[in-house]
Amino acid sequence: MTHEVTLITGDGVGPELAAAARKCIDATGVSINWDVQEAGVDVMERTGTPLPESVLQSVRRTKCALKAPITTPVGTGFRSINVYLRQELGLYACIRPCKYYAGVRTFYSHVPVDLVLFRENTEDLYAGVEFEKGAAKTTELIASINSLAAGKKILTGADETGVSIKPISISGTERIVKAAFEYARKNGRKKVTSVHKANIMKYTDGLFLEVSREVAKNYSDIEFEDRIVDNMCMQLVQKPELYDVLVLPNLYGDIVSDLCAGLVGGLGVAPGANIGDNGAVFEATHGSAPKYKGLNKVNPAALILSGMLMLRHLKEDAAADKLERAVAAVIAEGKDVTYDMKADRNDPTAVGTLEMAEAICRYVN
Repeated sequence: MTHEVTLITGDGVGPELAAAARKCIDATGVSINWDVQEAGVDVMERTGTPLPESVLQSVRRTKCALKAPITTPVGTGFRSINVYLRQELGLYACIRPCKYYAGVRTFYSHVPVDLVLFRENTEDLYAGVEFEKGAAKTTELIASINSLAAGKKILTGADETGVSIKPISISGTERIVKAAFEYARKNGRKKVTSVHKANIMKYTDGLFLEVSREVAKNYSDIEFEDRIVDNMCMQLVQKPELYDVLVLPNLYGDIVSDLCAGLVGGLGVAPGANIGDNGAVFEATHGSAPKYKGLNKVNPAALILSGMLMLRHLKEDAAADKLERAVAAVIAEGKDVTYDMKADRNDPTAVGTLEMAEAICRYVN
């Protein structure tokens, strides 16, 4: 059958990576009708918006997208397109596998690191409920918070204080924890670890932990445990082999997934999937690296591996296996890889984005 898939080309190095990933996915022989859509800062310069409505319409139609990186301005500018897509399309589960591939440069090559993180995608501080310092609403909110604190002035004046709200719900937590357990059961995983800060945030993270424990009762075949997020970071650095599937609220999931990517060699080999009840968007964990735009330099493996996750989602498991084996083979050989995968980053034998993708295609075939 032919699959309908939206290809969002992104900005920065996004278009180069999108072309490389598409080439490798097509090499598997799976029939895909690609609906190519543009989004990001380049589009904003032309149209006034970084996310044209046509992009959303396409993803709603195909219910499946491969998205190259899109720039998120730091501190100012438009809000994250990535976050907006997840919220607008109801993509509540962010799944980020962190798996070691032989040949990748990492301090943990002697450890069988193979983790899968389930990050809740729509709630927590990423909900975007923020109040700017100096705003009238911020003044009202701070006064209300201080009044609720039984006379304790816990917040200073609105002229110097920004406020962000952290919502965590029973329903939102139930569905992400259930998704983590269902994945564990389907894929032969042995343990799910719920990560939180319930010792301090008792009514938000505490709720996340409470619901996690309740959901776990329905999966007696899967071991369950919980970890406080700061301790979890230490545990992952010391003994990552003890962990399997992690489920986390939004902010912790973002941070810890980068830590786990570091264990297996960095963001260049860190794929991701955003999945909801009515659609999915697959993307690399890394950003758009605008300074490398047009240089044919950036490692395409993360987006290609995101394409592998997409193929699994489309139930093209044989093609997904073939693509993953090809990526692993090229990395293990160490010949046709980008500069970041060489022992010496100035190694003149390093190849470009397109050349690494072509090498992967040869192994696929």
